[in-house]
Amino acid sequence: MRIRKTMLIRDRTETDEMGAPCTPLIRVAALAVLRNPFAGVDQDDLTEVFGYGASLGAQLAAEAMAALEGPCVTYGKAAIVGSQGAAEHGAALLHPRLGKPVRAAIVGGQALMPSTVKVGGLGCFIDLPLGHKDEAWSFDHIDTLTISVPDAPRPDEIVVCVGLSDGARIRARVGHGPS
Repeated sequence: MRIRKTMLIRDRTETDEMGAPCTPLIRVAALAVLRNPFAGVDQDDLTEVFGYGASLGAQLAAEAMAALEGPCVTYGKAAIVGSQGAAEHGAALLHPRLGKPVRAAIVGGQALMPSTVKVGGLGCFIDLPLGHKDEAWSFDHIDTLTISVPDAPRPDEIVVCVGLSDGARIRARVGHGPS
């Protein structure tokens, strides 16, 4: 697989929605735009990209951790598949092997890494889901980072995203769910 470009998005929030100062929250997304080897092809065996998912996980997690600057508290992953592909092509990159190197980079990851995959065109938005890396039922840490790449995905591309943050939502007050 060939990477056309990478991007890093760093979002730092210093006030709540009403403008009151708060403890800053940093959310980052590291993205890679790559050619989809399955674009326009009816292919049942997607295993050829599993290893590439692991490589992407290591690369994107390292970039995101460097931008985060502190300990990671939440994580997530997402993919946007161009129109000549299928959502399953993004899932083949995200699910089998991408998570292990991300967990190694963040030192943790007992909870399921939230994810989403969709088919979309140039500049479409995706909500990159975030959840606590070790406590799946921490509702205060369930969040999203909405992202878009203006020139991707092209019909034969996939955008792969790894997201991290250093805390809960701003002024989170919902708490924890059942254990």
